[in-house]
Amino acid sequence: MAGRPAATEAGSAQAEPRLVERPGAVLPGWVAVLAGLAVLAACGVVAWWSGAVPEGLLGLLGLPMRPYRGLAFGPAVLLAVGVLLALFAFGGLTRSRVGTAWVLTLFGEYRGTVRRTGLVWVSPLLLRRRLDVRMRHWRSEPVAAVDAGGTGLRVVVLVVWRIRDTVRAAFAVADHETYLREQVEAALARVLSRRPVDAPRSGGGEAPTLRDADAVGEALTRTLSAACAPVGIEVFSAQPVHIEYAPEIAAAMRRRRIAAIEADQRDAVLSGVVDAVDDVVHRLTARGLVELDDYDRKALVKDLTVAFCAGRGGPVEGA
Repeated sequence: MAGRPAATEAGSAQAEPRLVERPGAVLPGWVAVLAGLAVLAACGVVAWWSGAVPEGLLGLLGLPMRPYRGLAFGPAVLLAVGVLLALFAFGGLTRSRVGTAWVLTLFGEYRGTVRRTGLVWVSPLLLRRRLDVRMRHWRSEPVAAVDAGGTGLRVVVLVVWRIRDTVRAAFAVADHETYLREQVEAALARVLSRRPVDAPRSGGGEAPTLRDADAVGEALTRTLSAACAPVGIEVFSAQPVHIEYAPEIAAAMRRRRIAAIEADQRDAVLSGVVDAVDDVVHRLTARGLVELDDYDRKALVKDLTVAFCAGRGGPVEGA
């Protein structure tokens, strides 16, 4: 329905319907310059007519000398009004750069946004606040988070964003950049806690993990966009560029990985040794080179196993 805030994800703020950006009152700068010069010229004519222009300046301008009999009330008022108009005309001149916008207020009330570039004129009575509306990126410091299993992580995120609605960015929050950084931490906590950082070694399958950078980045971008849209911030991309275990977890995980690698190597070595021993024993007995009873077979198997393990640098415990 019209006038109601747009729906957002659970836990996200809602947009304030009264905060809507609209164009502010502005004139081209050359209009103000011409108007100011015309007012100054009119003031000069009044001063010359009253005889208040110095003789040297009259000679420089080639104007006839007029007697000065004091400044009457009428010319004095005209000169005062002219000076005020000139100050009003030149005081409103400002240069608006590409990629910036001016948010205008009068006594705390929003009066519009100026997105025109170049030399423009804005009423000097209005308070101006300049905002950067260019596309920007922000790389976070390592942020603490946990995965679905409660494992502590440190995550670095790269966010590409810009201000889309200047009035919401200026008035919906105290500081839109601080708001963005805090929402990044909140989005990380929500997205990363739904997935494990690594797939379990048992069970197989295609379980989603935090190693899937595309899926994690898409979920993070969607969550962050929903949280920042009510304050006029448009998020184009939020991608984790670095995910690592927390320092207190990293050492334990490193030892676990080393143990897993050693176990895999040990299994491979033992499998090769068993195959080699079986092949030797089978050949010796098949060709009739030796006759072995159970005791001799066990002794030969043990000796061959120890010899092969020692030659391959593998474990010999329990052989």
